[in-house]
Amino acid sequence: MNIIAIMGPHNAFYKDEPIRELEDALVVQGFKTIYPKDANDLFKLVEHNPRICGVVFDWDEYSLDLCSEINQLNEYLPLYAFINTHSTMDVSINEMRMAVWFFEYALDAANDIAQRIRQYTNEYIDTITPPLTRALFTYVKEGKYTFCTPGHMAGTAFQKSPVGSLFYDFFGANTLKADISISVTELGSLLDHTGPHLEAEEYVARTFGAEQSYMVTNGTSTSNKIVGMYAAPSGSTVLIDRNCHKSLTHLLMMSDIVPLWLKPTRNALGILGGIPKREFTRESIALKVAQTEHAAWPVHAVITNSTYDGLLYNTQYIKETLEVPSIHFDSAWVPYTNFHPIYAGKSGMSGERMAGKVFYETQSTHKLLAAFSQASLIHIKGDYDEETFNEAYMMHTTTSPNYSIVASIETAAAMLRGNPGRRLINRSVERALHFRREVQRLREESDGWFFDIWQPDGIDEAECWPIQPGEEEWHGFADADRDHMYLDPIKVTILTPGMSEQGVMAEEGIPAALVAKYLDERGVVVEKTGPYNLLFLFSIGIDKTKAMGLLRGLTEFKRAYDLNLRVKNMLPDLYAEDPDFYRDMRIQTLAQGIHQLIRQHDLPRLMLRAFDVLPEMKMTPHQAYQQQVKGNVETVDISEMVGRISANMILPYPPGVPLVMPGEMITAESRAVLDFLLMLCSIGEHYPGFETDIHGAKLTSEGRYRVRVLKNAQVS
Repeated sequence: MNIIAIMGPHNAFYKDEPIRELEDALVVQGFKTIYPKDANDLFKLVEHNPRICGVVFDWDEYSLDLCSEINQLNEYLPLYAFINTHSTMDVSINEMRMAVWFFEYALDAANDIAQRIRQYTNEYIDTITPPLTRALFTYVKEGKYTFCTPGHMAGTAFQKSPVGSLFYDFFGANTLKADISISVTELGSLLDHTGPHLEAEEYVARTFGAEQSYMVTNGTSTSNKIVGMYAAPSGSTVLIDRNCHKSLTHLLMMSDIVPLWLKPTRNALGILGGIPKREFTRESIALKVAQTEHAAWPVHAVITNSTYDGLLYNTQYIKETLEVPSIHFDSAWVPYTNFHPIYAGKSGMSGERMAGKVFYETQSTHKLLAAFSQASLIHIKGDYDEETFNEAYMMHTTTSPNYSIVASIETAAAMLRGNPGRRLINRSVERALHFRREVQRLREESDGWFFDIWQPDGIDEAECWPIQPGEEEWHGFADADRDHMYLDPIKVTILTPGMSEQGVMAEEGIPAALVAKYLDERGVVVEKTGPYNLLFLFSIGIDKTKAMGLLRGLTEFKRAYDLNLRVKNMLPDLYAEDPDFYRDMRIQTLAQGIHQLIRQHDLPRLMLRAFDVLPEMKMTPHQAYQQQVKGNVETVDISEMVGRISANMILPYPPGVPLVMPGEMITAESRAVLDFLLMLCSIGEHYPGFETDIHGAKLTSEGRYRVRVLKNAQVS
């Protein structure tokens, strides 16, 4: 970060020589200088080049207007105004708060000015660098000798081995020097919340609008368990979103608590809808309690916000309506909602605290912000017992945290602060909107078919689009509640031909798995693949090049599909799975074969029924797991599950949402759950390379799916 932009004066010879001297002095200080052509060029450079650390300009020519424009882009960026004895200095108190320093045009003053610019640059870097990261950078620069862990000693051990040297060269010196021991006292303690770690937590909480925040280095899977272990004591009852992440099922297996399921909706496309308003009412909860053995009034609730497909709740309604002491919003997929006005009122930390309630929000900082994998945050608003909570925190947190992960969490927060952060999220939203419009344009201009996009008509403005009942049919949710759920614009779902949002199957279709495989072979990885839809996440790391690469991939697929190329040529990796099977097959034959198989199984009906009637809970997930560790399990074919108690959760990927929980039994009433699983299995049986990844089911070499059930627990 050593680039200085110089807006030199025009047609003023007596000013040129001091600026030339300053340029030479800045180079000595280690700066690189660039000369924008005009003010607009400068604004573009500042906006798109975050390594610019200062701007030098002529006050008489540009004055406060230039300062104000740059301040809107980055209010922390140092500005250096050159004046002379005749310059007019009309600056208000508020304007003086901007980071502007004044120097006079003078010969032989360049070295002093360059030293000042170096000083102010260092202060700028210090200002934007968060506390723990700053302390970690300082420690690495000091280069201390340690006689503690980790054993690679800042990378020294790697350099004593040929293969270790390859590893060292790949990751670089600073990565390994920053991998340090918890014994380094100047960085404080992640477990005791002291020193720079405590400062970092306070910094993060202020940034995300929380009263308290905790940094977690084991992913949001662990964050979810920490919150649950604290909020739900043994023997209590908990409300849990049925479309929960599997980490919450693991919580239920670990803790002896009784789950009551909040049942969400789905549309025929398989897109995950939210929990209807009626599920949050006192009457609905009372009925669940009455119908569930050993259940009491719930002490805690877990809501997935947003859903995997990008639907956000009006969280204020849930907070006001749900009569439980604490509510946990699992917001793994939306760590950015505090930083753009379109998300107001749609996150766990939005709004004020409420008397008698505490709100938790867990976020995967690595998913859609700039942090390392396993980086996660827990935010809290409301009164809670910090010491007891910290016991749950330490129960799941390593005593040897990776400081680089922790620093990346804090840095991700720092990137979102102020005008640069707002601009970062706004750019992400705008890029997603632009991509959506481009898909629409290509669809309108295309000969024959083209991909569609799951969104309402008319998307001119940046907003979260409401899933409204009645008059709007684009979303496919038959019984939507008004002003309850909203589609996040950066979660882009592309639709392939074959099925409408209302579940009407076409005579011909293109299953989305084919498109996903085609894109993957061209370096474009899809986040989630449904039967006829593909989910793409327009995170802050997506730029125009990546977006154009996706558009090109979609148009190239259409061209290749219309030419009816051979599978061998169009999908060589798939062909390699079974060359004999795919030897002479063409892409349209493959697409229609899978499409007709899906039609035979009547996917829209299956999709709706499979998530309408839940399997019967015969015991809690905790009790089922205890039976499993005692060895009271056996393995059966998945087709034999009716009347048997499942030992494991069973969930197909995508989307990774449990269909059957441990301790549940598929009955005649919930047979559609098994039929849906069998349909997924049958596609892989007929077409090599299209096997479904089903957690909790083991695929044998003969192509059969086997599951674990409890012994002596068969019901006729």
